Amino acid sequence: MGSVLLNATKQQCGGMHYEKRIYLIMSSDEFSSFPDVRDGLTRKERIVLACIDQLQKERDGRNLPTETLYGRVVEYVDISEEEFQNILQRISNIDHRR
Repeated sequence: MGSVLLNATKQQCGGMHYEKRIYLIMSSDEFSSFPDVRDGLTRKERIVLACIDQLQKERDGRNLPTETLYGRVVEYVDISEEEFQNILQRISNIDHRR
């Protein structure tokens, strides 16, 4: 379990100063679904891209079967075939002209 600080306020009560903090408790699986601020990719998307890169290097840049890629990805993360296909569609539509 991890936590994210949502709000912190300093208050005074009867001459005593204290800080009130509100946290959102989340599991690591919930954290991994948030896009990273550096590149906007989720953990699963980043794993798919890393596996594509690794397999293409192993295959001397040749295309690789989707089944092979899926098999490699599930070694690292629990992902359904449907979610995997959705990720492939999303990352193939990334604008490379930036």
